Amino acid sequence: MLINKKYILTILTGTIAMTIIIVSCSKDLDKKDPNGENANTYFNTSAQILNATNAIYSTFHSVPLVAREWFFVHDLRSDEVSAGGGQLEVPRAQMINGNTDPSNSVMNSLWNGLYTMIHRANTVIGNAANATDNAALTARNVGEAKFLRAWAYNELVTMWGPVPLYKAVVKTQEDFQPRAKESDVYAQIIQDLKDAVSALPEKSGYDASNKGRVTKSAANAILGRVYMQTGDYASAKAAFLAIPTSGPDGYHLMNRYLDNFEEETEFNDESIWEAVFFDKGDNNFNWGGNSVGDGPAADQSTVRNQEYCPVAWRNLIPSNKYLNEFENTANGAAKTDPRFKYSVYSTGDVFNNGASTLTDAMQNGNKSVLRGDSVKLSWRKGMLMYKENVSFHPGGNNQRLIRYSEILLNLAECENELGSAPSVVQGYLNQVRDRADVAMPHYPTAQFPASTKDELTKAIMHERMVELGDEEVRNIDIIRWRKKGYFTTDPLSYFRPNRDELLPIPQAEIDNNPKLASGGTSAQNPGY
Repeated sequence: MLINKKYILTILTGTIAMTIIIVSCSKDLDKKDPNGENANTYFNTSAQILNATNAIYSTFHSVPLVAREWFFVHDLRSDEVSAGGGQLEVPRAQMINGNTDPSNSVMNSLWNGLYTMIHRANTVIGNAANATDNAALTARNVGEAKFLRAWAYNELVTMWGPVPLYKAVVKTQEDFQPRAKESDVYAQIIQDLKDAVSALPEKSGYDASNKGRVTKSAANAILGRVYMQTGDYASAKAAFLAIPTSGPDGYHLMNRYLDNFEEETEFNDESIWEAVFFDKGDNNFNWGGNSVGDGPAADQSTVRNQEYCPVAWRNLIPSNKYLNEFENTANGAAKTDPRFKYSVYSTGDVFNNGASTLTDAMQNGNKSVLRGDSVKLSWRKGMLMYKENVSFHPGGNNQRLIRYSEILLNLAECENELGSAPSVVQGYLNQVRDRADVAMPHYPTAQFPASTKDELTKAIMHERMVELGDEEVRNIDIIRWRKKGYFTTDPLSYFRPNRDELLPIPQAEIDNNPKLASGGTSAQNPGY
C-alpha cells in the first residue's frame, strides 16, 4: 500500500516544534549538490506530490502519534483507564496522576508529531500548483493534506487551546506565529474539512492498494466532531447525515462487535477511518532513529498491543469507573451487557484461539474493583492474544479511529441538544444497542428512563462509554461536557479548575518561538 510505508523525503525536514537551527559555514563548505533535489525543483509532478502526501501519513502512523503517544495522551486524560503493570514510565504516570508539566516527554512528542504533520501538509498544499500532469490526482492529494492538517489542528486546539496556526511552510524564524485564538483555529479546521469533503472520493474511489486513505465520509465525520466541540449541533448533524448508509459507499454496524478490533476484519463496513499498521513478522517495532526494523521504507507497526496486553506490559487497565458502568443483572439490569466481555479480559477467559486460559499470575500489576470484588481485569480491545500466546508482539492490527456506531451516538447527542423528541434520540441509541451480538433492551429502561433531556444526556453518556471505551473518544467527550456543566463531580479525580482543562504548552515551544506570547495570549496556559 502506498500509504503504509514510512516515506521520508529529505526535503521535508524541519519537524517544527518550531525550532530552526542556524549553522555558520565557511564559503568553501557552503556548496550545493548540483544533482540534489530541493523544494524549488522537486515538486513538479503529481507523483512527487503523492510522495509528499504519503509523508504526512507516515508521520500520522508514527510513534509520536497513532502508533503510540497519541493513544496514550488521550487515554491518560480520560477516566476509562488506570495504571496497570509496574512498567508505566514516569511521564505517563505524571499524566494519569494530573502532574503533567511543560517538559513532559510524552506530551511533547505528541505536540511535535502533530506539527510535523502540519508542516508536511503545508508542503503539499503550497506546492501542488506546480504539478500539472495529473490534475485529478493532485487535487485529491491536496484534499488529503487538508484533511490531515485539520485533524492535527483539531487535536491541538482540543487539548492545548490557542496554538500557533501555520498555513504555509515555515522557512525562517520570521515565519513563526503566536498562539491563535481558538475560534481562528477552528475556522481553519472547518474550512480545511469542507475543502476535503469537496475533493475526496468515497471509499469505492480507492483501489485495494490505497485502503486507509481518507475519504469524503471520514472528512464529514471529523467535521461533525469539530462542530460538536464548538457547540454547533445543527451543522454537526448535517455533516453526520451526509455519510451514506447504503450502496458501495454505505456504512452500517457489523453484526459482531469484535469485528471492529481484530486484524482479520479491518476495513469493514462499520470502519470509516483507520490507521494502517503491519506486523513486521519479527517482533521489531519502529521506535525511530536507527532501531532494528526501522528505516525510511520500513513498514510501520503499532505498539498498542504491547502496552495494554494482559500478558505483556499491561501499562494501562480498565478503570473501576469504566468496569462498573456496564449494565449487569447483578445490579438490577434486565440483561448483562455483552460488550463487557468483548472489551475486557477476565481471569479464566480463554485466548490463543481457545488453547490457553488467562490466570491472575499472567497479568502483572494491579487489580480492579468490580461490584465490590477485587479482581484482575485487562483490556481486550485491539489486543492480539485472541489468536496467539506471546508476551511481546508489536503488531499490525489497524487502529480504528472512527466507527459508524460513533456517528449514531453523535446524532443522538445532536438531536438531544437541538431539542428533538425523545423518541428520535432513543432511536439512534437503540440502533447501537440492536447490534446482533449485543441486543441490549431498548431505552427507556428502569436504570435509564431517557425521557427528558437530562435523562437522555445520562443515557448518551452511558452508551458512549460502554460502546466506545478506550477508543480515544472519552477525553474529547469530557472536555465538551465539562464546558456544558454536565458533571456534578469531575470525572478526573485530580481536576483543578482553570488548570486541568488544557495541557501545558511545551517548554521547548516557549523557548524556541519568540512570537508565542504576542497577540494578547500568554505563552503558557493557566496554572502551569
